Amino acid sequence: MMTQQLKIPATYMRGGTSKGVFFALHDLPAQAQQPGAYRDALLLRVIGSPDPYGKHTDGMGGATSSTSKTVILSKSDKADHDVDYLFGQVAIDKPFIDWSGNCGNLTAAVGAFAINNGLVDAARICENGITEVRIWQANIHKTIIAHVPMRDGMVQELGDFELDGVTFPAAEVKVDFLSPVGDGAVLPTGNLVDTLVVPGEGELQATFINAGIPTIFVNASELGYTGAELQDDINNDEQALARFERIRAFGAVQMGLISDIEEAKIRQHTPKIAMVAPPSSYVASSGKHIDRADIDVQIRALSMGKLHHAMMGTAAVAIATAAAIEGTLVNLAAGGVARQSLTFGHPSGTLQVGASVNMNAGQVEVHSVSMSRSARRLMEGWVRVPEPELGE
Repeated sequence: MMTQQLKIPATYMRGGTSKGVFFALHDLPAQAQQPGAYRDALLLRVIGSPDPYGKHTDGMGGATSSTSKTVILSKSDKADHDVDYLFGQVAIDKPFIDWSGNCGNLTAAVGAFAINNGLVDAARICENGITEVRIWQANIHKTIIAHVPMRDGMVQELGDFELDGVTFPAAEVKVDFLSPVGDGAVLPTGNLVDTLVVPGEGELQATFINAGIPTIFVNASELGYTGAELQDDINNDEQALARFERIRAFGAVQMGLISDIEEAKIRQHTPKIAMVAPPSSYVASSGKHIDRADIDVQIRALSMGKLHHAMMGTAAVAIATAAAIEGTLVNLAAGGVARQSLTFGHPSGTLQVGASVNMNAGQVEVHSVSMSRSARRLMEGWVRVPEPELGE
């Protein structure tokens, strides 16, 4: 039996409405610097998964999809990029890390970590103002630009920018997702609205969007919801969660992401499923009153099998894209007119997003999606973790 733990440099960071454990690739043990079973086992132990108690008591995770995350960063060898960003979504009760997608929220923290850890050339870092960090998102092979505020040569983390879903204000970090469409077309089936047949549900209208992260949008009203639900309305109902997962699985097949619904069990991070509804007034989870006049549409999205407490950043990219395309369910719920910016309601409040989208020879082209987030270092030093013991 081992008597000593590994000691690995790490930073615990909040980015947007998520938080995770950040590593520089060169700081990981040699075996974990390459993808594979050793890396996964190590990061699972860092987070404290799998945990049948669902608490992450013996790890750095927070026992929610928003807080069970790991990030590995390295200096980029890609032209015109500063840093490579690899994201791992860690399952809570299963020995599994999903590397199939990005975390848009934690993207806001990538630039700051890269600057603070010497992954951005000094010549590109401004003394005062905004440093643009060019990020290569290694999971989905896309470029993201983080606009990191600087003061006296240091990353500015504190400020007065308020983000619904985050308790305290911080400095604003603008994030641009460039050409965010994944492999294939933004509308993977070629349709603005599809008929999704799900056993036990019958036929549902659905819009499939492949931007930011593959996302299935369905009408809240078809499922018996208003679209103004909070976490407890969904997450305390096991039948509702099973229902959403079944719809997600059949939608993933129709999107062409998997060939059999059973594969959805090992692809929990993607696609996302979200329900949409026209704007309505509601009280957010913080007690803040949201007036229907202040939002364009209601969106509620699930992540890793649970209703998200706010909104995943990558799903916000999908929302902005869908809103800009006339005739999608998101666009129709928001009034049916194409728009370059949109404010949507989520369980914690509201979020404004913008998209640059145009039609070219009948095909939708998404040039960029932008939003503002914030980020802050919570702790830096080392994580201690037992060395993984891999079975034969």
